[in-house]
Amino acid sequence: MAEVVAHGRRRRSWVGLGFASPWVIGFVIFMAGPILVSLYYSFTEFNLFQSPKWVGLDNYLSLFSDPKFVRSIINTAYLTVIGVPLGLALGMLVALALNFPVRGQPLYRAIVYLPAIVPVVTATYLWRWVFNAQYGYLNQMLGHLGLTGPNWLSDPVWTKPAVIIITLWGIGGTAVIYLAALQQVPQQLYEAAAVDGANGWQRFWHVTWPALTPVTLFQLIMGVIAAVQIFAPTFLLTQSRGNAANGGPGDSLLTYTMYLFQNAFVFLKMGEAAAMAWILFMFIGLLTLLILFSSKRWVHYGSE
Repeated sequence: MAEVVAHGRRRRSWVGLGFASPWVIGFVIFMAGPILVSLYYSFTEFNLFQSPKWVGLDNYLSLFSDPKFVRSIINTAYLTVIGVPLGLALGMLVALALNFPVRGQPLYRAIVYLPAIVPVVTATYLWRWVFNAQYGYLNQMLGHLGLTGPNWLSDPVWTKPAVIIITLWGIGGTAVIYLAALQQVPQQLYEAAAVDGANGWQRFWHVTWPALTPVTLFQLIMGVIAAVQIFAPTFLLTQSRGNAANGGPGDSLLTYTMYLFQNAFVFLKMGEAAAMAWILFMFIGLLTLLILFSSKRWVHYGSE
């Protein structure tokens, strides 16, 4: 009897492995394999046309003495430090507004979420037209107000704010997640706070905000990961007809991933590109751990 049971368990195990094998094979071939190969290439000099030459840590050391590499880090940090908090704050404000029971509420929610589902390429080309210094809608609107609009895409001072505006345009996804969290807050908590004489700000700070901190933690991590990997908007905004993207005026839009792209597919420095990818991977992992560690101080869960 015991042998029959053991045989049945082994058979079920093999059947389970059989069903899982397509995913496992795909993961090994298309993810784990390339990841390990890129780690090897990061220690080599490789240009796709010659065999890789082992150079040890030279790729990593040379990057930190490369002015463009440093510039790409500064640009990416600017977009992350300013863009992510703005996106979270505006997304929360929009969610709070959408949470009020008013006529046409579902329509307003759909309108707010709509930009989030527009493909990033379509959205970026739309904003290229909006930001055009001569005939762009934004500068025309500023002109009607008696203001002179800047050269959004050719002035190094304004290129990064333009990218942040593009990213903020798609905060509908952030707002919807916050809205879902808001609807889980028990109404009795607001009623109890009102009985205790709490004003609107006090109700937000002591009731609403603690309930939103777990969602804020999730969106902060995802927002930071997306921001440090931003590529499509900066690539498309700096791409001219017949030419590859060059990082914009004064390299003001040369983000980390764009410089990685240039090293890999323009300069054919595959070794340096692989090193950049691994530096980015380690940085994202470390930053995520730091955010999770700090969350013990400001994230509140229902059981606490």
